[in-house]
Amino acid sequence: MEYKIIFAGPVGAGKSTAISTISDVEVVSTESRASDDVSLRKETTTVAMDYGRLALGNGQAIHLYGTPGQERFSFMWEVLTIGGLGLVLLIDNAADDPLADMEFYLGAFAKFIRENAVAVGVTRMDLQTQPNLKQYNDKLMQLGIRAPVFEVDARRRDDISALLQALLVMLDPSIKR
Repeated sequence: MEYKIIFAGPVGAGKSTAISTISDVEVVSTESRASDDVSLRKETTTVAMDYGRLALGNGQAIHLYGTPGQERFSFMWEVLTIGGLGLVLLIDNAADDPLADMEFYLGAFAKFIRENAVAVGVTRMDLQTQPNLKQYNDKLMQLGIRAPVFEVDARRRDDISALLQALLVMLDPSIKR
């Protein structure tokens, strides 16, 4: 069985890094030199997608698609979600208003989330401890969304694996990693 999981979130939240960390194959990336205010945060940014693949047991695999974080590339968000089974939403806790970022991306992917599932990974909590995970959970409850929330380091395979496993269990409890 083949699964398609989408990684979304703001610029710098760790989508490309997470896919590179967990993928069993070399990641296909569409990085381009950052322009405008993004260049103040990082040198390159995803302009179309990232793609990786993670092998599961019994010949099963997860195809991992990372969306661009910039809203100007939002046309790719809908394209990439076609055939997707779930969404990993990564949020940068060191951003100016990470709870607003989470709300924005949950809204942008609302139709997809209603039909599938979402798991939230909060990155860079080592740099900024507030908001904390309880505040993220409270915001999700306020928005009427049930989703697991994890503190993750996108560079740590175990962290990304735990996030994916939580999402997969929500989608199909019989999936084995």
